[in-house]
Amino acid sequence: MEQLPTRDAVPEALTWDLTKIFATDADWEAAYTAVTAQAEQTSQLAGTLGQSATALVAGLDAVFATSRALENVYVYASMKSDQDTANAQYQGYKAKAQALIAKVSAQIAFLEPEILAIPAATLTDWQQATPALAPYAHTLDKLTKTRAHVLSAQEEALLSAAGDALGASRATFNVLNNAELPFGVVTDDKGNQRQLSNGVYGQLIRSTQRPVRKEAFQTLFKAYTDFKGTFAATLAGETKRHNFSATAHHYPSARAAAMAHNDIPEAVFDTLLAQVNAHLPLLHRYVALRKRLLGLDDLHMYDLYTPLTGEAPLSYTFEEAKAVALEALAPLGDDYLAHVHEIFDNRYIDVVENQGKRSGAYSGGAYDTPPYELLNWQDGLDALFTLVHETGHSVHSWYTRHNQPFVSGDYPIFVAEIASTSNENLLTDYFLKTQPDPKVRAYVLNHYLDGFKGTVFRQTQFAEFEHWIHEQDAAGAPLTADAMATFYGDLNARYYGPDVARDPEIALEWARIPHFYMNYYVYQYATGFAAASTLASRISAQTPGAVDKYIGYLKSGSSKYPIDTMKTAGVDMTQPDYLEAAFAVFEARLDEFEQLIQASEQA
Repeated sequence: MEQLPTRDAVPEALTWDLTKIFATDADWEAAYTAVTAQAEQTSQLAGTLGQSATALVAGLDAVFATSRALENVYVYASMKSDQDTANAQYQGYKAKAQALIAKVSAQIAFLEPEILAIPAATLTDWQQATPALAPYAHTLDKLTKTRAHVLSAQEEALLSAAGDALGASRATFNVLNNAELPFGVVTDDKGNQRQLSNGVYGQLIRSTQRPVRKEAFQTLFKAYTDFKGTFAATLAGETKRHNFSATAHHYPSARAAAMAHNDIPEAVFDTLLAQVNAHLPLLHRYVALRKRLLGLDDLHMYDLYTPLTGEAPLSYTFEEAKAVALEALAPLGDDYLAHVHEIFDNRYIDVVENQGKRSGAYSGGAYDTPPYELLNWQDGLDALFTLVHETGHSVHSWYTRHNQPFVSGDYPIFVAEIASTSNENLLTDYFLKTQPDPKVRAYVLNHYLDGFKGTVFRQTQFAEFEHWIHEQDAAGAPLTADAMATFYGDLNARYYGPDVARDPEIALEWARIPHFYMNYYVYQYATGFAAASTLASRISAQTPGAVDKYIGYLKSGSSKYPIDTMKTAGVDMTQPDYLEAAFAVFEARLDEFEQLIQASEQA
């Protein structure tokens, strides 16, 4: 049986170099101690911020300096833990860092209430007369918009101190899902016995051999079925956390609270759901085509990811994928490519899967660190798309961190997915421009259609479910495994239509989705993909100014409200136009795909 390598067996060149954050664990421990002392010193400023503009500057500087140092401590511990979630030392580091975040959050919780206690006219006068407050202008504007939702300093400190305990459901889910859930053993395409994991499942569910993907599907979901009560409890606990926090801060709902943080109108969420539901016939049409092309009497959920055109005519090792990524991203210009080279050539990426490694992929790091990436590499086209996706995030981070002060040196999730999916769209366009072979084109179109299905349709489906569980909990309805499975099974059937069999396993898909623990996160994948479609098409078409506007967006960080950032880049996300344009591209590429299939059948 093929086993995943242990962490110490992974070649160093395929691991990220976290010594760029702290050279040794001893340095991390020293930084942990230093941040603890720094936070204590910062807490002594409580009660002083309203005394003068100078005192306000001193308080803001101290709080953000503490947060900056704390960020490095947490990121190192978290990434060390992610590379092997079974490593007790780094699990301990992560737990200490999380506890420290809760403690420090309580110590600096005085910041917002004290600023809001300053009369608005006085605050305006101070800003006009004090250049040192200029970097905090947007932060102060955001804060004053939340006056009705910020509690007293004592109340905010109490809630912050409870953060570690309130996060227990999410922590439990992560350990169970990534390290302790027994997934069992399955047979791969070559007849080899494989230890199943989330990463291996992602590979096998795309197999062209139906028994392989069926076994992977049923084996994986058996594990979630066996533990469905536990997963229901962790998800219910996290949902209660979101609703509790919203209620405590006087928001009408968890959704309102989550979207208010970045001043996103709730209408953006509602418009997304309305547009996607209105265009579900396109998804049903694609699903029906899939059923016909696979020659199946019954189409199952485990049949939705295998390529319709057979084995991929394109496959890449990690080194080959880096070369293609650089070619595909060339329309973004030499400066952009220089940062891609930096990421590829300096061990910023943790590449291969190993025992205990966190599943999936992400771009991470902190303001003072490289823009790291975690992958679980499996040779193939999907892995290349994941690489350009995460690299989109990482280059976005590089531009933001090198062009914004720390206070605005991050970016909201709402705009984050636009940078990553723009890269995916550019890669698709690159293939369609450079690959004349009908088989390759058909495969790439199929991949795009599947990606759209998974990003726009599927993530909106997740958003509907997430909204439902929050509403149910707010109404006092118990979030049992059976209740969530019933709703999710019906929702899944509505999205995929009558041509997909109602597999009982899929009703428990909610149990394995980590993003449900991230408080109204998933809808932004869908809105981001649609906005990226517009931006990438302009870049590919070499529209004058398109690249400069795009790089300007990447540099903006959180210096503006995200809706305004995207308007500056050329996309108004308060209107449905960008979604309608995205569905038009999906339909056009579905048309082309159908024509290629018809031509091949007639040949």
